[in-house]
Amino acid sequence: MALDDDIAILAAAPLFGLMNRDALRLISFAAEHRSLAAEAVLFTRGDAADGGYVVLRGTIRLDPRPASAPAVEAGPSSLIGRTALFLTQTRPTTARAASPAEVMVITRALMRRVLEVFPDAAAAIHDDLAEDLARLTGDLAGSRAARPDPPG
Repeated sequence: MALDDDIAILAAAPLFGLMNRDALRLISFAAEHRSLAAEAVLFTRGDAADGGYVVLRGTIRLDPRPASAPAVEAGPSSLIGRTALFLTQTRPTTARAASPAEVMVITRALMRRVLEVFPDAAAAIHDDLAEDLARLTGDLAGSRAARPDPPG
């Protein structure tokens, strides 16, 4: 893929759409590309996570949690492992290519470097993550309020 194609896919991806073209160019230039054959494993549940992936082409299937739920499929411009871009953690699920696919590997170190060079992007991402956390907190509080009191 050409650099401009990678930048366009990144710009359409959650979180990365908050960055300017120069930041996306740096990521596109510095990130590793990984090609996967159909059914190839991208990562396994419990693996150490050193960053995230943006799907460039094809489809990545994420095993469901719980097992009775349907699998999640991630296509072009999907971001897999958003939290791993910022925090040390383990993979909560297994991901494999549902079809031949290509992903861009964005390590935590690369993300840190981009945010240091582009503080406006860091501020925009900070605000976006803070809004997500506030929404989650509100949803949890609403669920707790809607739950009947346990018999006592």
